[in-house]
Amino acid sequence: MRGKRVVVGLSGGLDSVVLLHVMQGLAPQLGYILSAIHVNHGLSPNANDWQRFCRAFCLGLGVPFKAVSVKVKKGNLGLEAAARAARRAAFDKVRVDAIALAHHLDDQAETVLFNLLRGTGLAGASGMPATGRLGTKLLLRPLLGVPRGAIRAYAAEHRLGWIEDESNADESLTRNFIRRRVGPLLETKFPRWRENLARAARHFAGAELDAQAMLRAYLKGQGLRAPSEAKLLEMLKQLGSGGAQVAHDGVVFRRYRGKIIPAKASNDVPFKPRAWNGERRLSLPTLRGELRFRRVRGQGIKSALLKKNSFQVRLRSGGERLRTDARRPSRTLKNLFQEAGVPPWERERMPLLFCGDDLVWAPGLGVDAKFLSAGGEPAILPDWRPCVS
Repeated sequence: MRGKRVVVGLSGGLDSVVLLHVMQGLAPQLGYILSAIHVNHGLSPNANDWQRFCRAFCLGLGVPFKAVSVKVKKGNLGLEAAARAARRAAFDKVRVDAIALAHHLDDQAETVLFNLLRGTGLAGASGMPATGRLGTKLLLRPLLGVPRGAIRAYAAEHRLGWIEDESNADESLTRNFIRRRVGPLLETKFPRWRENLARAARHFAGAELDAQAMLRAYLKGQGLRAPSEAKLLEMLKQLGSGGAQVAHDGVVFRRYRGKIIPAKASNDVPFKPRAWNGERRLSLPTLRGELRFRRVRGQGIKSALLKKNSFQVRLRSGGERLRTDARRPSRTLKNLFQEAGVPPWERERMPLLFCGDDLVWAPGLGVDAKFLSAGGEPAILPDWRPCVS
């Protein structure tokens, strides 16, 4: 970091005050050029007092200081998220090489717990990285492994003052609720819950790096363009949330039952029902595949039914049922597809064979017992062949 410009995000609270004090003491040894920035959100009646405190604290340390006023636009975000977004936007405009933030061990544990309670994926379970990027700038969290108690002890030893944000007592804010209610309760049974969650975050982060490497390797193997680091992280983040899909370079990636499934991107052209009159092959280009019909004996559709009935290929409309075993009642197509592990997006574009309103056959599930041939009588067995490319 020698010769690099490093700015500390200074709120005036205990954590950022200690961070700035520590970094000011290390600057001569490590050779970085230190400054501080305070973001005034204007949300508290005491906001200007906090700004004056930060200015005076920096003046006492001999650290250059800058204050930035922002407007917090809540929109669809919660107040905390909106304030965080405004703060990051302000940091992004500062002309420095690195930004140092005062997140510590307790913050990390609370973040991981909060994300897990929301049903997060690998990215959220990894918590906050000790080093990262904010645009072109390096993002540093030097205190990430330090517990809040040690930070408070340092401040007492060096007789540092700080300001208390009155909103820290507001338990309607999720983080405050975790910190003030959940944390102390966990500590009665799990004294090292913070350290354990932080360690788990490091394991999750390692798994996320593995996922990044695998995704990069797949893209390269398929001859697809390599995404930027930010795009790759965003892809994994979206895929980590249930049901998400991500498009990249003509390929759509979807997550289903813990697996990432790639497929060529395509516009779903409306499918018009097609009559089947006994042909050996039925091309279905809008579904990107072909139905083939093999002549067999037993375990297929009774050949005799073709002479008396008309058959049609259609898509699902909802509520279809199939009876694959004559000894058991019919079941919904949705449940049968779920058991077979067929992803939801594939179910909607699978060709189904009907006789009137009766479902006769579904890919991967078989023929309905009502139409199933018995013994060695002549029969026809459908086979769905989707295009691989």
